[in-house]
Amino acid sequence: MSTEVKERFSDAELAEFKELIQGKIAKAKEQLEIYQNAYKNDGNNGTDDTSPTFKAFEEGSETMSKEANSQLAIRQEKFIRDLKNALMRIENKTYGVCRVTGKLINKERLKLVPHATLSIEAKNMQR
Repeated sequence: MSTEVKERFSDAELAEFKELIQGKIAKAKEQLEIYQNAYKNDGNNGTDDTSPTFKAFEEGSETMSKEANSQLAIRQEKFIRDLKNALMRIENKTYGVCRVTGKLINKERLKLVPHATLSIEAKNMQR
């Protein structure tokens, strides 16, 4: 029996993660487009002739909605950037190595959070 500690994931495992991440990037880009379209939309739904009170309420609501969609878009852009950084780590074969402990991050964690750069152990140390 070997007690050798695995230093990195195999090329086959990295290819598996690459496929997972590429799928997540595609979905994230679709979602980003939805958010961007929502906050870029002029929102004129034919309410030009409604009462001034309702119109003011509607414009306030529309502004809040645009701000919320803008924030969602910003978060989505960061998520995509983090996923692309994970792809770079796959290319240079450092993917899945905790940047604090230097140990491999649990495979199940990476399947759930493929852009993770910290192991659960390192994450708990931050608290």
